Amino acid sequence: MEFMEKLEIYQDIVNNFLEECIKEKDLMEKSIYNAMRYSLLAGGKRLRPVLSLAVCDMLGGDLKEVLPYACAVEMIHTYSLIHDDLPSMDNDDYRRGKLTNHKVFGEALAILAGDGLLNMAFELMLENTSSNCNNIENKVKAMGYIAKSSGVRGMIGGQVVDIESENNEVSVETLEYMHRLKTGALIKASVISAAIICNASNEDIQNLENYAEGIGLAFQIKDDILDVEGNIDKLGKNVGSDASNKKTTYVSIYGLEKSKQMLTEITESAIKSLDSFGGKAAFLKELAKYLVIREM
Repeated sequence: MEFMEKLEIYQDIVNNFLEECIKEKDLMEKSIYNAMRYSLLAGGKRLRPVLSLAVCDMLGGDLKEVLPYACAVEMIHTYSLIHDDLPSMDNDDYRRGKLTNHKVFGEALAILAGDGLLNMAFELMLENTSSNCNNIENKVKAMGYIAKSSGVRGMIGGQVVDIESENNEVSVETLEYMHRLKTGALIKASVISAAIICNASNEDIQNLENYAEGIGLAFQIKDDILDVEGNIDKLGKNVGSDASNKKTTYVSIYGLEKSKQMLTEITESAIKSLDSFGGKAAFLKELAKYLVIREM
C-alpha cells in the first residue's frame, strides 16, 4: 500500500472516531460543545494519533485498543492550539485556514473549550480503561505518560519557557529544551503510549523514543522554516509571526539554509532508529520524510 493511501486511512479512522466523541447537544450549555467541535474537527494532519496507530500496527497490536488514547492526545493538542491562539498568548487570527476559536466564540468560551477538550481527553481514556479490563496495567501506564507529557513537565512547561523567552535572545540549549517540551513531548507521548499499550520491549521503546525525539525536533525546525517561507494559503495561518513576536527560532539562530540542513540530518537519524524493526517500520520512516517536505 502506498504511503499516502495508508496515511489517509489512518486519518479517516481518527476523524471518524473524533466525530463521535463530541456531539452537538440541545442543552443550555450547548455553545461549549459547538466551540469544542469547531476546533477539534477543523482538519489538520492528525500527526499524533496517526503516529500512535502506525506504532500499533508495526508492533502487531490492536488498533481499537490504542485508538481512544491516540485521539485523547489529539484532544490535548487541540486544546493547546486554542489557548496558544488567544490574545494573551500568540494572538493569532487564523488556524488551519479558519478563524481561530476566540475569533468565533469569544475569549471566555475559547478558554473553556480548551479546558473542556483537556478534561474530555482524560474522560475518554478513563472510560476506556475502566470499561475494558484487558491490559489495564499498561493502559494506566500509558495514561500516566500522556498526563506527564501534557503537563508542567512537558508541553505546558515548554510553553512557559516560550512565553518568558519572548523579546529575548535565548541560547541554543534553551531553544532546544523549550521545543522538546512544547512540541516534542506530545509527539513522543503518541509514540510511546501506543508502544506501552502494545507491550513493547524496553529495547523497542528506547528505539521508538529516539525516533520520536528526532521527528519532534525536526517538526519544530520545519515549522520555523515555514514561518519564514511558507504560503499562507497552504499553511492556513499567517506567516512571519515569529519575527513579529520577536521569538528566537532555529532560523533566527542558524539561518535558513543551515536550518534546512539540520532538518535533513535529524530526520535521517530518526529514521535510522527504526532499523531494528525491519520492513514493518516502512510507514513510520516514510512519515518522517513526509514531515520534511510538508507545506502545512
